[in-house]
Amino acid sequence: MTDRKSLTLDRRGFGKLALGSAAAIGAGNWGRAAFADDATAAYHAANIDWRQAAGQTIQLAGATHPWSAAITPLIPQFTALTGIKVETDYQSEAEYTAALPIRLGSGSPTPDVFMFISYGQGIGAGWLEPLDAMYADKTLMDPAWYNEADLLGAARDFPVWSNKQRYAFPITTEAQIMFFNQPMLDKKGVAVPKTFDALLTAAEKLNTPDVAGIAMRAKAAGSATAASMGFVFSYGGQLVQDGRAAFDSPEAIAAMEIYGEMLRKAGPIGVGTYDWYEVLNDYTQGAAAIASDSSNFAGTIADPTKSRAAGKTTFTSIVSDGSHAPTPYMSCWQACINSKSAKKKAAFLFLQWATSQPTSLLTAFAGLATTRSSAWSSAAFKKAFGTQAADAALYSLSHASIAPSKAALFHPQAPQIFDAFAIATNQIVTGHVSAKDALTKAAKTVNAVIRP
Repeated sequence: MTDRKSLTLDRRGFGKLALGSAAAIGAGNWGRAAFADDATAAYHAANIDWRQAAGQTIQLAGATHPWSAAITPLIPQFTALTGIKVETDYQSEAEYTAALPIRLGSGSPTPDVFMFISYGQGIGAGWLEPLDAMYADKTLMDPAWYNEADLLGAARDFPVWSNKQRYAFPITTEAQIMFFNQPMLDKKGVAVPKTFDALLTAAEKLNTPDVAGIAMRAKAAGSATAASMGFVFSYGGQLVQDGRAAFDSPEAIAAMEIYGEMLRKAGPIGVGTYDWYEVLNDYTQGAAAIASDSSNFAGTIADPTKSRAAGKTTFTSIVSDGSHAPTPYMSCWQACINSKSAKKKAAFLFLQWATSQPTSLLTAFAGLATTRSSAWSSAAFKKAFGTQAADAALYSLSHASIAPSKAALFHPQAPQIFDAFAIATNQIVTGHVSAKDALTKAAKTVNAVIRP
C-alpha cells in the first residue's frame, strides 16, 4: 500500500510553498496590466498623498493563505510608493484564528492590520476600528480612483454591519466548490455526480488502498467547518438561525450523516485531523480522487509545478440533495485595522493600496480570487485560476444565497458556534457518535452560553 503520508507536506513546508508561489509577481511587468512604463502611474492617479505616513512601520498579521501569498511579494512596491514599511506575521489558519483574539483581547496595539473572519466577535469586542470616517476623509481616500463599483456585489455588501458602518476591507471572495480528478473517474467509469447520494457512490467506487475516494475537512477546530457547512446549507439547514445555533435540525442532521458516511467509507487515513492544508495536499498529490473546499485553491490545483492534478481536474459547484438549491459555504476574508493601533492612517493607506484595482490585477496574475470584477474578468486571472474553476465559483457567488454563511460568520459568538459544530463533525466522521446525538448535544451546549 502506498504511504499516503509520504506524499504530504508539513504545514511549514506548505506555507513556504504557498508564499513562494507568488514570488514572481513582485517583479511583474506592469505592461501586462495595461499600465504605462512608469510602474507607479496607476497609484499616482489617486488624488491623495501616499507619503503622508512615510517613515512608519506597521505590522500585518494573517493566516498562511492565498491572499497572504499573493500580497507579500508586492509589499516592497507599497513601501516604495508610501515610505511605510510592513512587517508580516503569518501562522497556519488554525493557529492564527486561535491566537489573534488573545492578542486583540489583551489590548495590544499590534498587529496594526490583520486578516479577520469572525466579524461579529470583533465588532462586539471593540477590536475593529470603524472605517467610515476614514473612507470620507479626502486626504486618505479617493473614492473615484478606488472605484467601489468594481467590487463584486457579495464583497461590497459583506463588510457592512447592521449599523451600516464598515469595519473592514474585503480581500478575497471564495465559495466552496468540488474538485474531481477526471482520469481517475474515467478509469472507473464514474460520471461527475450531481447529488450527494451520487457523490457518496462515486467516492466509494474510487476509494482504493492507495487513493482516498474523497477528502474534506474534519478536524475538531472551528477553521475546519467550510465543507461541512456547505452540506448543511445544501440540505436546507442552517448553522445559525434567529441568533441561535440551529445545526440540530433534521436537515442538518441528514446532511452530516452523509458527510460522515462519505469520509468514514472513502476518506483518507486520519481524516479526523484534516484541515484545508491536508485536503489540498492530498488532492494535488494524487492521494484523493475528489475533494471539496475553497475556490481559492483552483490556482494551486492547476499549477503543474505544484500539482499532479494539473490539467486533470473537473471543477463544479457543490452538488445538491436533489430537493434544495446547492448552497455552498461562501465568505470574504477581510482585513481590519486594530482599534488600538497608533498608526491607523498608515494602516488605512495599506488596505486601500492592497485592495485597489491595480494591486488586485497583479494578485490576479497568481490566480488569487480577489474581490474585483475587473480582476476576475482579466485574461491573466482566467489563465492562472482556470476558466472552469472561475465559472464554478462565480456561479455560486452570483446565484447561491450568502445569507446562511453571513448568519454564522456575523454572529458575535461565531467562534464558539464553529468550534462546537467542528467538534460534533469530528465525532461524526470518526464514528464515535451518531450525527443526531453529536449535533443535538453540541447545539444544546453552545446555545446555553450564547448571549441573547
